[in-house]
Amino acid sequence: MDRIFAALSHRVASWAGQPSAFVLALITVILWLVTGPLFHYSDTWQLVINTGTTIVTFLMVFLIQNAQNRDGSAIQAKLDELIRAVDAARNDFIGIEHLTEAELQRIKAVLERECGDDENHRLAIERLIERR
Repeated sequence: MDRIFAALSHRVASWAGQPSAFVLALITVILWLVTGPLFHYSDTWQLVINTGTTIVTFLMVFLIQNAQNRDGSAIQAKLDELIRAVDAARNDFIGIEHLTEAELQRIKAVLERECGDDENHRLAIERLIERR
């Protein structure tokens, strides 16, 4: 079941990000708008688009979230491997994605303190900001 869902979510997420998916959605909305006068802009006519978009949105949330979770896990595994492979890197950072937000903020603060508040650090940050 997991493999089927993963394959389906990957395909749907890939397809949903293509221009053809946008064009299909746009055509659907245009057809719905064109049929308005035919159905006298009735409540049922409005309910069709509301129900359709709600169902599609509801299902897409789960499919796209699954694809994002897998992508995030793959990136995390690659970063962990890079940390492990580099001799000067601290292996303590492997797996920190499982920490709470507060714990991650404390780690970030410690790293920023370790980086220092010297003039070189401030100049490097200013150069990064200027590049934007």
